[in-house]
Amino acid sequence: MPIPQIERAASEDAEGQRLDKFIRKWLPGVPLSHLYKLFRTRRIRVNAARGYPETLLKSGDLVVVRGDEADLLKPPPDPKSVKGGRTLRPSAIADAPLKVLFEDNVLLAIDKPSGLAVHPGSGIECATLVDLVRGYLGPRATRNDFTASPAHRLDRDTSGVILVAKTRPCMVALTEMFTHGHPAKSYLALAKGTCSKPRGVIDLPLAEHEQSGRSKALHGTNMQTAITRYRTLAAGSIASLLECQIETGRTHQIRRHLVAMGHPVAGDRRHGDFGFNRELKSRFGLKRMFLHARRISLKHPLTGEPLTIAAPLPDELKAVLTAMGIAFDETSPGASRPASS
Repeated sequence: MPIPQIERAASEDAEGQRLDKFIRKWLPGVPLSHLYKLFRTRRIRVNAARGYPETLLKSGDLVVVRGDEADLLKPPPDPKSVKGGRTLRPSAIADAPLKVLFEDNVLLAIDKPSGLAVHPGSGIECATLVDLVRGYLGPRATRNDFTASPAHRLDRDTSGVILVAKTRPCMVALTEMFTHGHPAKSYLALAKGTCSKPRGVIDLPLAEHEQSGRSKALHGTNMQTAITRYRTLAAGSIASLLECQIETGRTHQIRRHLVAMGHPVAGDRRHGDFGFNRELKSRFGLKRMFLHARRISLKHPLTGEPLTIAAPLPDELKAVLTAMGIAFDETSPGASRPASS
């Protein structure tokens, strides 16, 4: 019995579009979590080959999605209060003004607050960064059948710089850059304890985050190359402020690498040290994960000019450093030092 499936050919307007965005527009009733499950379980094909979310389409490509036609083509929900096909509840974070760090005709850089999800997904009931960006841009959000979208991801609890493409050519250029690791991304992390070396390289493969259980059973765990460079900016009595640069973009890479070193990120509720997190919250007022995407440097996706965009360390994280006796010089990470007693 043939496997049920639906198919659609990519139009000229879809040239250069990411496959996941093409399918989200084609099948708006499919929840985002289920869409990425279809990718993981190889039920999305392009010209008979396995499709990946980041696959860039060409005009005429045949996209096939395996599954029940009625389920795949069902319309999105239409609740009373809806934005982007989802019921949204009020949120102080999501309702705050968007912090724009840079903007021109094709590119937008946002300072994302901790607690704000980048994309809609399962369990996301508040507005996301995608919603806020499109609300900010208004009629300018969609041009030539392309809607402004983030070009990369940040964990929900991580704050800092995130880039948004306003045009398809910009998205194609940024996707190519991120795929090959060209942008230099710098993060600030407060880690438990003191590193044995003031700077170093963590070259430790990480298990693929989205690998399906069936794939693991058939092929074993898929390990992916992951490289993080770190240096200690300041050390307190129980924690150190680190600057981390990632050469690969694996899910939770910095968090997983620092745990492997024995220095989990402060406030990390998934990979971290829960007793340490409780201590930092009660003694120093840390109520979130201390991981901040501070700076990104790249060539402008269209002009090629060097571009560096930075987001200041949030006030709530500065307050934690002050409470811990760690001085941080916002203008010069290398000048950070333990505060004098």
